Amino acid sequence: MDRSPTIHIALLKSGWLWRQTSILKRWKLNWCDLWIDGSLVFYKTDSRREFEHRVGLKTSCVSVKSGLESAGLSPPENQPSENMVVVQLRDGSTVILCANSEDEALAWKLTILEARRNPFPYDPYDDSYQSVPMDGNNTIYLTPGSGTHHILIQRDPYDGIGEQVALGLLAGLAAGAAMRSFLWMPLFFC
Repeated sequence: MDRSPTIHIALLKSGWLWRQTSILKRWKLNWCDLWIDGSLVFYKTDSRREFEHRVGLKTSCVSVKSGLESAGLSPPENQPSENMVVVQLRDGSTVILCANSEDEALAWKLTILEARRNPFPYDPYDDSYQSVPMDGNNTIYLTPGSGTHHILIQRDPYDGIGEQVALGLLAGLAAGAAMRSFLWMPLFFC
């Protein structure tokens, strides 16, 4: 009688996606599952019986682009380029996907980024997953049961650079508007 514990992994997102094959560059419709451990798994049907391909996002994903960020790629027939999702892997290869709508492509991108970045340890005693926050030193302390595990996470230095650029543009616009108002000031006192 086998009494080994069964570990249940939570499913973050699943659905039909077009996937471009790596060898012949043709498009195939696959059922895709994105699991909380960072596994992006492709199946032939939604019954999940015929496994085709698996990508470990936690260790191999470098960046994810969707919509018009993935310019220069041709989508499958009758699909606009706004539906594209491109996952760049550490080994230089890419996983090119196409969703059914632009909103769905953005949802896949955000879910893939979330699965790639956030550690969710499984606690078999509570049968649950817990999100673990990072402290100021990019360190996570886990205490599942007995002992403490020290895990270091390296963050991408370019993560969040878009926010900095947007804030810089906004500050520049505000400064420009203020300067233009000062130029009119001598005319008001004449």
